Amino acid sequence: MLIATNNRGHVVKRPSKPAIGTMLANLGQGDHMVLERQDEGLEGDWYIQVLFRDNNTYQLEYRDGVAAEHYQTLTASQEKACQALLDWAAGTPDWQGGFTWNNLGAMFAAPIVKATDQPTP
Repeated sequence: MLIATNNRGHVVKRPSKPAIGTMLANLGQGDHMVLERQDEGLEGDWYIQVLFRDNNTYQLEYRDGVAAEHYQTLTASQEKACQALLDWAAGTPDWQGGFTWNNLGAMFAAPIVKATDQPTP
């Protein structure tokens, strides 16, 4: 099931295209919204989110199940941000096209603990 939420606590289950577009259009600077897939048998976190930044750009992020697959991009176009949300929601192949995505996975990974040759007192 697809669920849309915003930072004001508004939740829409199985949002329509117009509902997604309206939620995006109603974002004020500093506001965000999330589209999340919650399906039985689908492990991990599957979502796309958008933050309308103070400089009038849209920061898009998505996660494909695990922290290592967490990506981010920016666009000044509300239309492009909306199309990305709609294509992701519809499961359109290659929905990420038209953007340069940066992998943020390392930011969310657990720290690596290295073994030492010295015993701990």
